[in-house]
Amino acid sequence: MEDVRKILIKDKFLELLPFLTKKSFKEIDDFFSASLLQKIPPNKIISVEGDACNYFSFLLKGVIRVYKVGSSGREITLYRINEGGSCILTASCILSQKSFPAIAVTELDSEVLSLPANLFKEWVSKYPVWQEYVFNLVSERLADVITTVEEIAFKSVDTRIAEKLTFLLSEKGKLLELTHNELARDIGTSREVVSRILKDFEARGVIQISRGSIKVLDIVKLKALQKK
Repeated sequence: MEDVRKILIKDKFLELLPFLTKKSFKEIDDFFSASLLQKIPPNKIISVEGDACNYFSFLLKGVIRVYKVGSSGREITLYRINEGGSCILTASCILSQKSFPAIAVTELDSEVLSLPANLFKEWVSKYPVWQEYVFNLVSERLADVITTVEEIAFKSVDTRIAEKLTFLLSEKGKLLELTHNELARDIGTSREVVSRILKDFEARGVIQISRGSIKVLDIVKLKALQKK
């Protein structure tokens, strides 16, 4: 049964990351022999600022949020790691031998395959496919962070809230299971500011606020708020 499990994990991994094949990376069997499979429950903090990066992990299932916390206690989401993804901050820490500079927490039941840091570093220096993977990861995550910075610097909070709600509509439908605090940390502002703006949206007939959820009543009005 355990052998079947290992085969399924290997097949799943290679499906998510097809660049790792025998043609491009002959040590693929060594990769699976050295890797550690972990199941992690939701809302579990897996890294904090100052942690050593002893493993480089690939997310096989779930979602991991990477964020920073300011001196005021306010949070801002840097990016999320989805199925098939990895954390560029972890890669950076391993390659530069520095500590982890943020916090990482699971948002859903998650499953990760973790490779010891020494092997990750060796293979990145040795194999072009690993180098290309890290460069692509840097490019993707840098784009995410730049987008976050631009939104905070150049867009009003009400515009960012309207955009976030519109984005979530495409994923979850009109009823969004979302707290004011969760929304605040995703767009980099305080819960009090979010609550005030949501109440204004509700007064305009755009949304209906309930405990732990937001229902979109008028999509046209919501999209119009993004153009302010």
